[in-house]
Amino acid sequence: MPARLSPDQTAFFKQQGYLLYDRPVFAPEKFERLKRHFEEQLPLWQATAGKGKTPEAMDVPHFSDLALFEWLLADEVLDLVEPLLGPDIMLWSSHFICKPAGTGKRVPWHEDSAYWGNRLDPMEVVTVWLAVDPSTSENGCMRVIPGTHGNGYSDYDPVEAPEKHVFHREIRRGRFDESKAVDCLLKPNTCSFHHAKTIHGSNYNTSAIRRCGYTMRYAPASSKFTPGAGGNNLHQVYLARGKDRAGNVYGDPAKVHRAWVEASAAERKAVKTLAH
Repeated sequence: MPARLSPDQTAFFKQQGYLLYDRPVFAPEKFERLKRHFEEQLPLWQATAGKGKTPEAMDVPHFSDLALFEWLLADEVLDLVEPLLGPDIMLWSSHFICKPAGTGKRVPWHEDSAYWGNRLDPMEVVTVWLAVDPSTSENGCMRVIPGTHGNGYSDYDPVEAPEKHVFHREIRRGRFDESKAVDCLLKPNTCSFHHAKTIHGSNYNTSAIRRCGYTMRYAPASSKFTPGAGGNNLHQVYLARGKDRAGNVYGDPAKVHRAWVEASAAERKAVKTLAH
């Protein structure tokens, strides 16, 4: 049977807003298959991503790459998430965040919820951060501020040298105690969990080792999903387990999200035209 979080682990997550899980998430062969798939897709993504896009920006790849649902909807993951969210689970999003060796960008201190606004009510997203590569202090592992998941919508200021950061704004200085940060040190095929409202970030990767993680994000199917305005209105969620409890509209994991693919292609074409 797939592993489940213990009552102590579940209680720790709910109290602290994060959890480090040091057991393998997938069987070795299944994990290696995911890593091989990522290695095959990375150069294809880089070839089509458009000017200025770096590997840190491989967001929502499952909208076009249906093979990823093998891992996103796997019992090995959902059984770990269920003690935190309950038996009715939606897939909110996923993201390969890959920091190249030597040049990996910094992720400013932020809360995921601040970027997602009011598109989920309540905002109870749990991110499973699966280590594809070793995640160390030297190569820019994720860092969390324990116990900061009570707000989720802090005040933000622009960052200096935005081209060196994954995001262009950061939680205003003095709003939390950075000395309390915990480094999420992970071996490949282990993971961390963090709440959408937990303050977290990561340093530059100046090491000789790449740092890649696959973030798999889930919410209770009792949360109401409301598409945002503009480009955000193309976001799509999927029923991962159990029943819908909020009247949501779900995508089909057997079908490519065509509207998103076409909009992304049009955006890349527009950027390329402006560059010329």
